[in-house]
Amino acid sequence: MAFERSPRRSAVRQATTLGMTPRSVRRILHYHQYKIQIVQALNTRDYGARVRFCQEMLGLIGGDEDLVNNIWTSDEAHFHISGSVNKQNFRYWSQANPRALHEKPLYSQKVTVWCVMSASGIIGPYFIENEAGNAVTVNADRYVEMLQNFFTPQLARFLVNENTLFQQDGAASHTARMSMKAVNALFPNRVVSGNGDITWPPRSPNLNPYDYFLWGYLKTEVFETKPRTIADLKQRFQDEVAAITVEMLREVMNSFRSRLEECVRRNGSHIEGVIFKT
Repeated sequence: MAFERSPRRSAVRQATTLGMTPRSVRRILHYHQYKIQIVQALNTRDYGARVRFCQEMLGLIGGDEDLVNNIWTSDEAHFHISGSVNKQNFRYWSQANPRALHEKPLYSQKVTVWCVMSASGIIGPYFIENEAGNAVTVNADRYVEMLQNFFTPQLARFLVNENTLFQQDGAASHTARMSMKAVNALFPNRVVSGNGDITWPPRSPNLNPYDYFLWGYLKTEVFETKPRTIADLKQRFQDEVAAITVEMLREVMNSFRSRLEECVRRNGSHIEGVIFKT
């Protein structure tokens, strides 16, 4: 069949090839259109690194079923105050062309949000900014200051023991010598990171609870009300983070374990069962 031979060809092009109208093709077509899922490209050495990480984590979890609820994961992300409009999908229905324009600033204001999350709760959001309240690049000095002056006092509200793990990715600001010294002082021999006690594999957002849950969830909830100012945007983040329940967080961390298992089953390749929700 034509669609089996050329599954990426549009219905219009298929109709032209078959000498039919596009409407007729769509009427008899029993196929569905599927969106391509974007995933991060893996290098040859990434597969083994991902498997080794997952096996090591599952080995720890297997010996302590509560460990999956005793992992603190951390990350930061940029959120711009101005949204983008896909002009190919955005339409304005009218009897006359309204000649409507969507204004988008060349340099959109943003916040840089840092959070630490576990099955017990979320510490944050912490906004990485300068004295003027403007978002700034995360460097080792700012990262250590944040760990010492914000994270450590907040962590005291939760139960932390000698089995608690702390996860961060391999960003240079996280793995700098002074950063690793500060993290290891809080979690001796229990750091999951580039240069850590357990090596976090590069290019693995599908294993990171922030990439498969928190950032997407917050983006949906925060921008539902279209905040107009940076102050509004920050308040929306604070409100939505506070509204996340422990039940939700436990489901997220249980998904983390499932992703580790699926990654091992697939020899470190992309987790298709998760990506395509099979």
